[in-house]
Amino acid sequence: QIPKDPTQRWLRELTGMSQHLQQVHPNVLAKILKERTVYQNEEIVVIDKPYGLPVHGGPGIKNCIADVLPILAKMLENMKAEPLHLCHRLDKETTGVMVLARSKEAAEKIRLLFKTRQVEKMYWAIVLGDPDPVEGVVEIPIVEKEVQSHQSHYKMTLAPNYRLCPEDGKVVKTRGNRHAESAVTRYRRLAAAAACSLLELQPITGVKHQIRVHLAYGLGCPILGDHKYSHWSKLAPQKLPELTLRKLKLEQSKARHLPLHLHAHRLCLPLGQPLDFVCKPPHFFQKTMRKLDLDIPKD
Repeated sequence: QIPKDPTQRWLRELTGMSQHLQQVHPNVLAKILKERTVYQNEEIVVIDKPYGLPVHGGPGIKNCIADVLPILAKMLENMKAEPLHLCHRLDKETTGVMVLARSKEAAEKIRLLFKTRQVEKMYWAIVLGDPDPVEGVVEIPIVEKEVQSHQSHYKMTLAPNYRLCPEDGKVVKTRGNRHAESAVTRYRRLAAAAACSLLELQPITGVKHQIRVHLAYGLGCPILGDHKYSHWSKLAPQKLPELTLRKLKLEQSKARHLPLHLHAHRLCLPLGQPLDFVCKPPHFFQKTMRKLDLDIPKD
C-alpha cells in the first residue's frame, strides 16, 4: 500500500531505509555494495556507503559491511578474491565515501595514513540554526560520559580545557579530563535557509561522533535528524523549528523519523599520486536540501 500523499510517502521511505538493509540476504547486500562501487584498482575498492548500514556487527545487528566483505571480494571481477579489509569506519547513519583494501598490507598502509592525518576528509551536514561565526575551527576535547536520567545511557561530550569565569567573564584554564581525546573540526557554511544551514566539515582528528558532538554542543547547531545529540539529559526526538517543520511538511510528532543528515562527501588519499573520491549526497539528503531551499553549491 503506497500512500498517495507525498509527505506520507517520504516518511515511509525514511522509516524503511535502515530496516530494508537489515532484512536482505548477505549476498544481496554484497550485490548492493558492488553496485555502489565508485573506484577500484589492485590495492583498493571505494564504495558509496548506504544509510543505516553498520560497518561492524553487534547486538541486534543482522547485516553489516564487515560480514559481507568476503562475498563482495568474489563479486568484483578479474581480481583475486581475497577478502577485503576495512581501513576506517563511518557511523551506521553516515553515508558516503568509504575505502576498503584488497590486502592486509594495503589496509595497514591506509590505516596509517588515517592515523597520521594524511587523509583529507570532507563531510556535508544539514544542521539546525546558523553557526556563529559562519566559518571556523572547533577545537574542544571529547570524552565519553554516562548520562544519569530515567534511562541511563552513554554519550560522547565536550571536555573543554577553558571556561568563562562567572565573576569577571575572563577565560580561565580548567583541569583537563585525563580520559578526553583532543578533537579538531574545521567547518564553513555553504548555504542557509529555513532555520537550517548546509555545512562543509573537515575533521582533522577522528574521535567517535566528533562532528556530531562539535556541532551540537560546540556550535549549538545539531545535525538534522541527530536525535542522540540534540538533547543532553534525555533520549528523545529532535525538536525542530516551526519554519523547518513547515518547509519539510512534517509535524513535530513525526520528527523522530528524520534520518541523520551527515554525508562523507569527499576523501583524498595520498597513495603514490593523490586519489580524490567524491560521492554525491544520497537521494533523501538532496530531497531535504530542495525542500529547505538550501541551494547546492557548485563544486
